[in-house]
Amino acid sequence: MSDASQANITVALGLLERVMLSTLTTVPCCIFLFINVIMLFTLRSKPVFCETSRYILLYNLLFADTVQMAMSQLLYILSICRIILTYPVCGLLVMFANLTNEISPLTLVVMSVERYVAVCYPLRHAAIITVRNTWVAVVVVWTFCSLNIFIRVVLLLDFPFADLESLLMKDICSTLVMFLGKRSADYDKAYTCFLFVLAGVAIISSYIGVMIAARSASTDKASVRKARNTLLLHLVQLGLSLSSTVHNSFIVVLAKLLTGVIFVRIRIVLYVCFFLLPRCLSALIYGLRDQTIRPVLVYHLCCRRKLSSQSRLNSHPKKHEMN
Repeated sequence: MSDASQANITVALGLLERVMLSTLTTVPCCIFLFINVIMLFTLRSKPVFCETSRYILLYNLLFADTVQMAMSQLLYILSICRIILTYPVCGLLVMFANLTNEISPLTLVVMSVERYVAVCYPLRHAAIITVRNTWVAVVVVWTFCSLNIFIRVVLLLDFPFADLESLLMKDICSTLVMFLGKRSADYDKAYTCFLFVLAGVAIISSYIGVMIAARSASTDKASVRKARNTLLLHLVQLGLSLSSTVHNSFIVVLAKLLTGVIFVRIRIVLYVCFFLLPRCLSALIYGLRDQTIRPVLVYHLCCRRKLSSQSRLNSHPKKHEMN
């Protein structure tokens, strides 16, 4: 992007500080990756989760968040260890990370539309939001994001790689250094604005529609209140999810204002706030909030043997009392 930003990225941290920063980010990331994987397994453990539209969309959201968190942590470890990659390898990692990063806000849009239809058109909800239509929406989301990645790759081809002495990068791999031209940077800004406006308008419109439906006397007030809270939750998640899309632009601004180790440390804090935390919240929020998911998730998170032994103890209390 700029000589100043790349010079700041190359600042070396001390060995002890690298180890501490790696530990402080990797350990929580592994814990939340474990929780997300258990949540994904939970959403495939019972037919009700596989045959309900909102759980299918939740699975897609969690899958994208889990892959994004793993890819972000991989890029972080590569950068903190100062491992230099080639342009093709770095480009592949960055594009895959960008793909999963853009899946989340669009999936939240579909989830908000599903809640809007459930409240405002309850009699037609079963006919509109079918399992087949839900999977079609998931495929459309992945196709749209894949098309965006394809455009980014095409823009990267303008860079004169043939003039390089070697395809080995001179800096650490990150989304920032893969903007190899002005067109790539301009496209990223335009797409980020488009995604932010599209997702924001869709969720806010759904929320307004639900609030209008709440005034109808024939509407189930409990259902409306639950849908309203869900849409507010989607709006918060959207803000957290889209915060990672504006991360690159924010880093460019900081690169012009800060130098040295201070920039690197602030960038690590932003990585934790913009990338790790939003991806950790989905599983916890939905896993603890949904009455159908919660007992199954707790069962898988806890030791099954302990639960099984407890159930046997409850089923044979007299036998244990005699012992």
